[in-house]
Amino acid sequence: MSRIRTLAPGVAVSAAIAVICWFLGQAVPLVGGAVFAILLGMVIATVWKNKGAAGPGIKFASKKILQTAVVLLGFGLPLTQLAQVGALSLPVILATISASLITAAVLCRVLHIPGRTATLIGVGSSICGGSAIAATAPVIKADDQEVAHAISVVFLFNVLAALIFPTLGDAIGMTNDGFGLFAGTAVNDTSSVTAAAAVWDGMHPGANSLDYATIVKLTRTLAIIPITFVLGMWVSARERKTATSANGTEAKANAASGFSLKRALPTFIILFVCASLVATVAAAAGVSGAVFDPLKTLSKFFIVVAMAAIGLNTDVVGLVKSGAKPIVLGAACWVAIACTSLGVQHFLGLW
Repeated sequence: MSRIRTLAPGVAVSAAIAVICWFLGQAVPLVGGAVFAILLGMVIATVWKNKGAAGPGIKFASKKILQTAVVLLGFGLPLTQLAQVGALSLPVILATISASLITAAVLCRVLHIPGRTATLIGVGSSICGGSAIAATAPVIKADDQEVAHAISVVFLFNVLAALIFPTLGDAIGMTNDGFGLFAGTAVNDTSSVTAAAAVWDGMHPGANSLDYATIVKLTRTLAIIPITFVLGMWVSARERKTATSANGTEAKANAASGFSLKRALPTFIILFVCASLVATVAAAAGVSGAVFDPLKTLSKFFIVVAMAAIGLNTDVVGLVKSGAKPIVLGAACWVAIACTSLGVQHFLGLW
């Protein structure tokens, strides 16, 4: 009870902001509740410097509630979606993810951008925006400032993609399925993927690219599983190397003997995979995916709560002072993903 009383004020504040932003996101899906929450939280943080009793709860919301949201996200990602989409879309998905991650890795060194910020932008751009950033941040031990920066950068190009890509696809003569695949692989957030596909369908009555774009997008989201696994292993290996450098051979021996999958891959990611497997088994047994809809909705709301808490913990002045380099990185990832998607589709003759 003491723990609950300590956390309640901050969680309540974060939840109150989230409720407001949830409905704002429903009204303006192109922006989404998570972005509204982090922005409103940042605005409030500029005047609310001393969080006082609310501090522990806000920190809890930004970490533990975020992790819980990721676990619940797994119930909406049955692995059978890979079979639904078909083999033709997988080369495009893999190519766009690779293009973004490679671009982020190269420009991280060239522009001297902090590694965790570059990783979050690369993963968020290549997979599914806020959800991928939410899953990756705890694995690489990113702080709230880095999460806020990545969310802001990815959001900017997410909106631009949703606004520009339908006109671009029309100008270059894409087919309906081709644009569905393009939207599903080159726009990172689900709400913006659906927005872009809906605009296309409005331009081409009867096109029905929305369904295909959504399936491609959800399949692309499954990449969270291997990406977080690899990052977890990498962070664990780096920590062992750092310990060895600091403490010598004895530390190396202790680190090697003490290695565990749990340390390399956080518990919440393992639970996320288990949730996805539950959804997969349920789908194979003929259980309707609608059974998991309440959990998927709760996951989305928890992400909004966590983003509100992250916004409250963000130093806006420091964010501005960090400069334009992350925006350049986000732009480069955005262009790389779009060009790769179009290039691979053209090579395979899909549009």
